[in-house]
Amino acid sequence: MFRFEDPIYLYLLLLIPLLAVIRFITSRRQKKRLRKFGDPKLLRELMPDLSRWRPSVKFWLLEGALALLILMLARPQMGTRISHEKRTGIETIICLDISNSMRAEDVTPSRLDRAKMMVENLVDHFTDDKIGLIVFAGDAFVQLPITSDYVSAKMFLSNIDPSMIATQGTDVARAVEMATHSFTQEKGIGKAIIVITDGEDHEGGAVEAAEAAKKAGMRVYMLGIGSTKGSPIPIPGTGDYMMDNTGQTVMSALNEDMCKQIAAAGGGAYIHVENNSRAQDLLDEELDKLSKKETQTTIYSDYDEQFQAFAILALLLLIIEVCLLESKNPLMKRFSLFGRKSVATLMLAILALGAQAQTDRQLVRHGNKQFRAGDYAAAEVSYRKALEKNDRNAQALYNLGNALLAQNKDSAAVVEFEKSTKVETNDLRKSMAYHNMGVISQRHQMFGDAIEAYKQSLRLNPHDDETRYNLELCKRQQKKQQDQNKENKNDQKKDQKDKDKQDQQKQNQQKQQDKQQDEQKQEPKMSKENAEQLLNAAMQQEKQTQERMKKAQQQPQRRNIQKNW
Repeated sequence: MFRFEDPIYLYLLLLIPLLAVIRFITSRRQKKRLRKFGDPKLLRELMPDLSRWRPSVKFWLLEGALALLILMLARPQMGTRISHEKRTGIETIICLDISNSMRAEDVTPSRLDRAKMMVENLVDHFTDDKIGLIVFAGDAFVQLPITSDYVSAKMFLSNIDPSMIATQGTDVARAVEMATHSFTQEKGIGKAIIVITDGEDHEGGAVEAAEAAKKAGMRVYMLGIGSTKGSPIPIPGTGDYMMDNTGQTVMSALNEDMCKQIAAAGGGAYIHVENNSRAQDLLDEELDKLSKKETQTTIYSDYDEQFQAFAILALLLLIIEVCLLESKNPLMKRFSLFGRKSVATLMLAILALGAQAQTDRQLVRHGNKQFRAGDYAAAEVSYRKALEKNDRNAQALYNLGNALLAQNKDSAAVVEFEKSTKVETNDLRKSMAYHNMGVISQRHQMFGDAIEAYKQSLRLNPHDDETRYNLELCKRQQKKQQDQNKENKNDQKKDQKDKDKQDQQKQNQQKQQDKQQDEQKQEPKMSKENAEQLLNAAMQQEKQTQERMKKAQQQPQRRNIQKNW
């Protein structure tokens, strides 16, 4: 596909016919002046060195060189920005346990780091497959929606840490259930759920979730990591180990029985991860058994500059024009000299503008090389330099957003993506910026903003299935978040109601005590037996009040996890 990056400069091509008209008028006037001197045939015999065709040839050579220089200024490019490739592969959702127990060091360097290395190796083995990433502990959320962008998968993987989820524990059922709804709607393609965990399932329901996934046409593979003998959980930066409620050191052990039960219920396999590559090989063999289907994937590539060919042709025409001799007529020599200087000056000016126009593009291409090499900070510098040359370079703005995203500068990346949507003229490329803004918002659980970004992306590119899938996933997560917020508000109202009830009981109790004291003051001659009866009644009432308060405090208000690992 051929295009011009700056087509506005093509309006300069109007100079070509304008100069031709000016030359035609000048030539007619010159012939009229010559006729005043005598018969044209006689004049030609008197001027044998005059060439009738050389001046015209030289003029059209200059016209051709000028046209080529204008085309250079418009930056001709060859290639394609968006293409669709057919791939044959499977879909895989990886559920990675990031609970505190994954910090245990019974495998090298730790359970979590070993799991990350294994996932990275798995991504390196993928070629035509799609991958998604879910992290879970006591809760779960989608870290990376299913995609064929392996670079993004590695980027999101490197940022995973147990501090990402405040609710600790190991809720395998929640992770499997979320993975079940995270695949695309493609039918006939193998879908695998890979759960990497130490198997300390504190919540239950994992076997039932695996059975439901199997009925939906998916396979659940359990990768148990850690030692069955148990290992202490280090606390980062302290050198100490985690303690339980009784003050004893927590020993986290791999629960192989539970992992095997889940794998059997999910129709997959259980694989024990150790300090070798055996688990990786076994997993690759299991995934190869899944059915593969041909799918269409959108591939984005850059256009290549083609100004070099136009520059060579323009230079060749100029050389021919200089080498082609003119008539020795003094009048023609003066005209030729004036015309040559003027055209040369104009061409030098256009070449200078062309060189300036290329500067920002060259910086963008240099930044792209740095980005592909993984040097995101250097790529950011190159893109910013390109924007200093041309602050309306949509590609530089979009690529700068990607470089910032790779460095976890999400807020700054959103700003650059928004700027690129304002100056970008291509709807498909603009939709990519909105898609990335949606991914960032979804990652931070800002589902409302993510939904709006995905909707805008689909308005520009309605055929993007990946964006459509992310939109539906965000809608579900937003609804779930709203339900949870509503439940929390109800709990708060209930807590406030209980508190008000307790305050009312205290006030009633205080009033009753004051009343008893007044009665005692009014009846100073109360007998000993009556005093004891009143005292026993007060103690009994106090006991009942404390029991009611204790029951109210023991009512379940919110989810509470005893094990914080």
